Amino acid sequence: MSEFKDKVILITGASSGIGAGTAEHFASLGAKLALVARSKDKLEEVANNCRQHGAKEVFTSSHDLSVESECIEAVKKTVQHYGGLDILVNSAGILISGSVLTLSSEDYDKCMNINTKCAFILTKECMPHLIKSKGSIVHVSSVTGLRAFPGVLAYNMSKAALDQLTRTVALEVAEHGVRVNAVNPGVIITEIHKKGGMTDEAYAKFLEHCKTTHAMGRAGTVLEVASTIAFLAGSGASFITGQTVAIDGGRSIMCPR
Repeated sequence: MSEFKDKVILITGASSGIGAGTAEHFASLGAKLALVARSKDKLEEVANNCRQHGAKEVFTSSHDLSVESECIEAVKKTVQHYGGLDILVNSAGILISGSVLTLSSEDYDKCMNINTKCAFILTKECMPHLIKSKGSIVHVSSVTGLRAFPGVLAYNMSKAALDQLTRTVALEVAEHGVRVNAVNPGVIITEIHKKGGMTDEAYAKFLEHCKTTHAMGRAGTVLEVASTIAFLAGSGASFITGQTVAIDGGRSIMCPR
């Protein structure tokens, strides 16, 4: 995996969870990283961890990616700093609960804005630079893009739209040598559920329940997702594009019996 040495990789949502874990994984492979998230302090913590993991260079830029101009600025600053871009890993996302009976239009807009519109803007802004480098994109989607789950309507819709963005853009830029894929994690042990309002007690019960909802009998780890992202971004996946890869311990293929 030394192929990532000196590659410029822009990672959004890099201050926690899958984004942070992916940053640290690419750091161990010698990449040059551009880390983007809202929290400047948390970004610096992750950046320091990346340096300890062996990152060639780490550049941080604090942005609210719910704002279009901030998405554009994040890409612009990265390219100005490094002089180009090889890989975009779009891990920015939020989880908002709510059913068709309870979800407000404001929360719907908020979820779609971060999880889908932001992904479109980042893809659009990065594309000219990725065409130059014949680079690649890996979006972080969800098993909810592949299967419906009640009570998280906006999240389901946003991730399904992200999967379609992945497939469509892959077709549109294949002739330029750019590949676009997505990963669809099942339950991964991060803070996203607690940020979405789940208490510590409820989360513990949720993880216990995952033993029955995932065929492999457990929730997944951030490194398991990060490793797959690195594979899709690298030369080992040179003939793979437009794919949504489930990293879910078999959850998306399970049916009640």
